Amino acid sequence: MAGVVQFDQHPSETLRAGEGFSLASVDPDSTPGYSGSKVDGKALLADLDDELGELQEKLFAESRFGGRKRILLILQAMDTAGKGGIVNHVMAAMDPQGVQFKAFKAPTDEEKSYDFLWRIEKEVPAAGMVGVFDRSHYEDVLIHRVHGWTSPDEIKRRYGAINEFEARLRDSGTKVVKVMLHISGEEQKARLLARLDDPAKHWKYSRGDLDERAFWEDYMDAYQAAIDETSTPDAPWHVVPANKKWYARIAVQQLLLGALAGLNLEWPKAGFDVPTERELILRS
Repeated sequence: MAGVVQFDQHPSETLRAGEGFSLASVDPDSTPGYSGSKVDGKALLADLDDELGELQEKLFAESRFGGRKRILLILQAMDTAGKGGIVNHVMAAMDPQGVQFKAFKAPTDEEKSYDFLWRIEKEVPAAGMVGVFDRSHYEDVLIHRVHGWTSPDEIKRRYGAINEFEARLRDSGTKVVKVMLHISGEEQKARLLARLDDPAKHWKYSRGDLDERAFWEDYMDAYQAAIDETSTPDAPWHVVPANKKWYARIAVQQLLLGALAGLNLEWPKAGFDVPTERELILRS
């Protein structure tokens, strides 16, 4: 990695929403912990693809021999913030057989008949997998709070249920990486207009995205409340400034690399005598 500009400080620290965190104080246009340019950031993203892929393969290999470790990346954001780009650019370095991806849409009538976590728990990653949630159980406290679809008491109960759920994930060997991609209202406007300017992007446009813009400040308050209530020592929130897409991608890549490295993964030991097997192959 000689010549590639690295992070001055690791995003797991600079982007972590700790005690006293204020979302309003985060500049969506900033690049915390990274002094490089867009060109530098793209070079760093490409340079670390192999390391990310190797760690994921090691995680998968461990699980084939009884390992219980796994990763769950939760991506939350306002519309157009770049969740799809994170999935396409960061996760592309990984072997698809070791990735579980789930994009949560509006719940079905059947899903609504159960507790809000019912449909979520069915999608948690298996041992050895890197799970990715595009939106998640947090929709059930964010949009419900903004539109008053659920009572304040029920929202409070759901915060507690989420913390208990994520504690169970930890106990089962899951490292939870929670990311809010934070863009500004002006940047969202520019991205919505860009979608209209490009016929190839028209399929991504929804009038519903525009309708939700009217509740921007309410959503910011809802995110602040969710972060306050559910950023725990074992499952902290990381707020990633996302006006610069290239920065958001390298930041999430760094968070995943740190989470995987923290699992202290090892290649499974061979259950056979390597020289003997080599000799048999040479004789075949």
